[in-house]
Amino acid sequence: MPRRRDPAAPPVVHRTARVALRVTPGQRRRCFGLLRSAGDVWACVLEVNGWRCRRRDAPLSGYQELCRELSASGPGTFGELDSTGARSVLRRFSDSWFAAAKRRSAGDVSARFPRRRRGLVPVRWYHRTFTVDGQRVRIPTARGTAPLWVRLAREVPYPAEQVRSVTLLCEGGRLFLDVTAEVPVAVYPPGEGPDPARVAGVDLGIIHPYAVAGPDGEGLLVSGRAIRAEHRMHLADTKARRRAVARRAPRPGQKGSRRWRQYRRRARLVEGRHRRRVRQAQHEAARSVVSWAVEQRVGVLHVGDPRGVLDIDAGRRHNLRLRQWQIARLLQVLTDKAVLAGITVRLVDERGTSSTCPACRRRVPKPRGRTLSCPHCRFSGHRDLVAAASIATRTPGGGPPWQPLCCRRWSRTVEPAGTSLVPDGPDVTPAAQHGRREDQLARGGPPHHPVGSRSPPRRGSTTPTANPVNVSGHRTR
Repeated sequence: MPRRRDPAAPPVVHRTARVALRVTPGQRRRCFGLLRSAGDVWACVLEVNGWRCRRRDAPLSGYQELCRELSASGPGTFGELDSTGARSVLRRFSDSWFAAAKRRSAGDVSARFPRRRRGLVPVRWYHRTFTVDGQRVRIPTARGTAPLWVRLAREVPYPAEQVRSVTLLCEGGRLFLDVTAEVPVAVYPPGEGPDPARVAGVDLGIIHPYAVAGPDGEGLLVSGRAIRAEHRMHLADTKARRRAVARRAPRPGQKGSRRWRQYRRRARLVEGRHRRRVRQAQHEAARSVVSWAVEQRVGVLHVGDPRGVLDIDAGRRHNLRLRQWQIARLLQVLTDKAVLAGITVRLVDERGTSSTCPACRRRVPKPRGRTLSCPHCRFSGHRDLVAAASIATRTPGGGPPWQPLCCRRWSRTVEPAGTSLVPDGPDVTPAAQHGRREDQLARGGPPHHPVGSRSPPRRGSTTPTANPVNVSGHRTR
């Protein structure tokens, strides 16, 4: 039965941390055996539903009826996988089925029911079925088998009494454990917490993942050029490796050699490392935004929803940029950290915010650089901050209001630390950094100088003038 919470207790949210495993060869074989057994459970459900479909029977999609079919199979059917782990696979299948059914009932014909086999399926175990002892975790196995203790690469970032589930999975050929815990929402002293009356706007972008405009004219820019450089370097490396082995690659249907298997394993490791780097940079960027919002006592974040541009075909190169942008991940990471800090996040329509002057509310031509200049009222400012300020004035589900914005103090915008992957230096290029990608997260990034207007600075300019800071916390020249 679900655990009952005390109504007087502070609200909590569920957070998940991914921790790598350090296992012996025997433990590695057993862990992969559990993942393959979970894949067998998934394939078994697909086969049963296939038989029922051929007999014109209703498919098995509910969690309860799937569990009854599992209990009828008997113990020991799926190797060392215990009943709790097998039921987590059934829960995953049922959730995928009903999510697809909900999307199809809403008119989304592209939604597909789960019908594809999977070799390795993540396995989840819930509270009171596993044991966390420092950096060691006991993973449940079937009755009659030896206990499976694995060692974590680092300490679990949550207290043991807050951990609610662990999930064993494989990514890029490496084993990980997702640890989910109940984390209480931050509590502030009276008069120091986020104020719901203070609203800030957030504009999502590629060059700047987050551009934030506060209620007092304060602004924040988070640089994403290093994330884009990481995508470019990874794509160049992948193309170079594929060109090097294209002549020795096995033909379709032909069994690969041992060298080919080693190459594929190395490619999976590099791909997983690239994803972890980008994910880490995205988390650091969102943490900078939330920390800034807490300092400014911002209680509500209005985030512009740019997902409408994903349906527009803009050519091969720009479509690649949109795929690498990962809008949904940026929204999810920011929402998770904001809710944990007690800040409300609301999505608003951002149409026209980057092409509307915040002073005279008239359309302006698209700027070639990072500075927006209005030819009607001579207003000038950073275009991402202008869009963020316009987003702050919009209401969820409504259009833009028609009142002027206060942009007087945007000149104090700074660029936070912890979001750059490329070392310092104005002459650093992706080609020069081909062999030095291991320590990119630990070093600072080059200063970003936004393009200014041709006219001299005026009152109300939003061009950042403060020096950005690098990861080490020192001001850059």
